Amino acid sequence: MIEKRDFYIDGAWVAPLAQHDHPVIDPSTEDPCAIISLGAVADADRAVAAAKAAFPAWAATPPSERRAIVARILDQYQRRQDELAAAISLEMGAPIDMARNSQAPCLPWHLTNFLTAFDEIEWVRPLGPHAPNDRIALEPIGVVGLITPWNWPMNQIALKVVPALLAGCTCVLKPSEESPLNAMIFAEFCHDAGVPPGVFNLVNGDGAGVGARLSEHPDVEMISFTGSTRAGRAISKAAAETLKRVTLELGGKGANLIFADADDKAVKRGVLHMMNNSGQSCNAPSRMLVERRIYDRVVEEAAEVARAIKVGAASEHGGHIGPVVNKRQWEQIQSYIQKGIDEGARLVAGGLGLPEGMNKGYYVRPTVFADVRPGMAIEREEIFGPVLSIIPFDDEAEAVKIANDTPYGLTNYVQSQDGARRNRLALSLKSGMVEMNGKSRGAGSPFGGVKASGRAREGGTWGIEEFLEAKAISGWASDIAAE
Repeated sequence: MIEKRDFYIDGAWVAPLAQHDHPVIDPSTEDPCAIISLGAVADADRAVAAAKAAFPAWAATPPSERRAIVARILDQYQRRQDELAAAISLEMGAPIDMARNSQAPCLPWHLTNFLTAFDEIEWVRPLGPHAPNDRIALEPIGVVGLITPWNWPMNQIALKVVPALLAGCTCVLKPSEESPLNAMIFAEFCHDAGVPPGVFNLVNGDGAGVGARLSEHPDVEMISFTGSTRAGRAISKAAAETLKRVTLELGGKGANLIFADADDKAVKRGVLHMMNNSGQSCNAPSRMLVERRIYDRVVEEAAEVARAIKVGAASEHGGHIGPVVNKRQWEQIQSYIQKGIDEGARLVAGGLGLPEGMNKGYYVRPTVFADVRPGMAIEREEIFGPVLSIIPFDDEAEAVKIANDTPYGLTNYVQSQDGARRNRLALSLKSGMVEMNGKSRGAGSPFGGVKASGRAREGGTWGIEEFLEAKAISGWASDIAAE
């Protein structure tokens, strides 16, 4: 049993002020694999105080020095990447090969991209030729509270901590209590990389305790949160009392528009993308919208692909999907599958209960519903599990209408060989991101949504600027050489 009860505050591992043990459950076995402590308001206050004390010096550190310190986190990752992947696999159920190849490498990917973006930032820049004595200065916002989820834990830690540090902010991280082990390893990376005391702090806890305190704390200038839309609303309300900046990356209900001229791999690609990480991704293409003249063929192909997906323990090697994160999540997914059946959708793959041959672990059968109608619960609500809904459409206008008729707006997808159509759709779909024909977004592209998906922009230059304030200056002595 792993025991990690301490928090990382002011450059040291310290015991919680009051012990509140919390078991971390291995979702492959349903057994505890670690014990951590959940922090309380007093622990959060101690971490914020450390961050506040460290802020003036860190904000004044030359950008080149901040860059050098943050870059050394990458060296720590290279030394311990297998350990990081193993922790992610154990605590949230990602199969070990996926944890090594996709989950853990989010850290070097984002860190490298942020360093590239950082090098392009002009910290004091001219307003424009019309105002030769005006400058715009970019300055760190202050102490920031960072609240991250369990589904892509290192991805979200990298997208928040790295740009905050580069911007000159000090921070308090509250990782999900479902997946805290990887975050504690990351804290060790920061310590060994030489991040000064108080600049990065970590307090484990739940949303009602540490999360709520960070959201309302008067010395926290900004909250960056990734998680459910419900929690995002609560954080926004709590933060409003102190007029914090709030950046939210929330849920999604992505539409994948498949036209008759889509390439031969489009359907398989869409199903596998949906089922990846056991469907626990906010940008999953959970609604497959299919042009009616190819609908029957696509339904048959999608069902065949889903039935071929293997489900297994996170510790096993291979290309299978693992369990979902916990019992509550498993039960919620089962309830949605039942709703789909009750509402009259046609179940063509998967269904209720554990996969064949399994009697323990939070495993879900890769499930596909056809003949889903707009307005059904499985079409409308985020399931966050390996459940795909297939919906027919007659023409481009109807496809856009169905795709946009959702509270969410994170990622939509288009599959077509018609370039003009793709461009039209990319501009018509109401979402923060549109990916077409299986082409991933490039390095430094911002990740984020609109509407109930939140309006954060994480990654690249946009991700660093989230943590900066723009100061407008007039009367700048432009004839003086820079010091």
